[in-house]
Amino acid sequence: FESLEPEGAFDAVVASASLHHVDDVGRVLDRALEVTGPGAPIVVLEWAWERFDEPSARWCFDRLARDGDAEPSWLQAHRERWRSSGLSWSAYLAGWATGERLHTGRRMLDALDRRFTRMDLRPVPYFFDDLVGTTFDDEQAAIDAGTVAGSAFRYVAVRP
Repeated sequence: FESLEPEGAFDAVVASASLHHVDDVGRVLDRALEVTGPGAPIVVLEWAWERFDEPSARWCFDRLARDGDAEPSWLQAHRERWRSSGLSWSAYLAGWATGERLHTGRRMLDALDRRFTRMDLRPVPYFFDDLVGTTFDDEQAAIDAGTVAGSAFRYVAVRP
């Protein structure tokens, strides 16, 4: 997207679990402004890794496939690395995210709000697809009950 040279303007921009990985979130969002016209919507589904607290991690880990039942998921890898690290969950996760150069949810939201007019922001399920017997609705119920932190968000805005 950063090097895309479109032949015309886009009607909308959708970003799904990608902004936390980019090198320069501001540059990517500036690019979204460049390729859209006034009033164009932007819809972002993102993961705010810093909100993935230990109770949420344990909730997820309790719902993982048993070792050997399936190809290990990214959550299974984190469970094993955390267990062997000897660190607290927050220290483990922060170290991993720093090493991966991941943007925080706050940084992404601040960058989005500086460029777009926010229409809606809400926590949404993120992990259910990697959990055995767990649906979107199951995870949403856990978020609503406060059992799981809403560590993903859906952001809807328009270009000024």
